[in-house]
Amino acid sequence: MPATIFSKIIAGEIPCKKVYEDNQILAFHDIKPQAPVHVLIIPKVPIATIDDLEPADEALVGRLVLVAQRIARELGIAESGYRLVFNCRDHGGQEVHHIHLHLLGGRQLAWPPG
Repeated sequence: MPATIFSKIIAGEIPCKKVYEDNQILAFHDIKPQAPVHVLIIPKVPIATIDDLEPADEALVGRLVLVAQRIARELGIAESGYRLVFNCRDHGGQEVHHIHLHLLGGRQLAWPPG
């Protein structure tokens, strides 16, 4: 998989406003936030799209969601509510081909988004 902005962030080549990190996951504030809280939660292993996930990645994907839950609590948006979004490929709105989970909150979110 070619290098992406996320692989460069993981490698420390590009700075980020880090919210969480462990040996599998990095979470940081989005540079173009769509809500008062907009955090990207990414695996440290490069997986291009949701369609590229394998059965062996099941625990990793679950971990992404549990980390999102933890961050929502830490940032004070769990009680009022938040949205988790995975975008997949171009028509799904994926801009960086390294899977990432968006955590959005801090205001009333419209549905459908827009």
